[in-house]
Amino acid sequence: QVQLVEFGGGLVQAGDSLRLSCTASGGTFSSYGMGWFRQAPGKERESVATINRSGSSTYYVDSVKGRFTISRDNAKNKVYLQMNSLKPEDTAVYYCAATSGLWYITGHYNYWGQGTQVTVSS
Repeated sequence: QVQLVEFGGGLVQAGDSLRLSCTASGGTFSSYGMGWFRQAPGKERESVATINRSGSSTYYVDSVKGRFTISRDNAKNKVYLQMNSLKPEDTAVYYCAATSGLWYITGHYNYWGQGTQVTVSS
């Protein structure tokens, strides 16, 4: 069973950049699809970006396309989310997640980190 720990959240101003990282342990990292999800106060959790096992395919929610980039380093058991041109509406708790199922199906993600807060001030 894989364990996930996120790093890199914080308080930034609109237009700034942040890089989130997630370190996995306890499993064969390259056998998992990986994703970043977020949940803002009063809103449902949404998928932000997901990536397949090899890193060759990615998915982004429309609101972050062109601003966020997901990547992974299977040798280091890490997945990253580079966030540029941050907006106040990006404020949320960001979660790293893993799936042994289909990487592009949100409901298949069954391993979760504890989350890291990202706050973007205007």
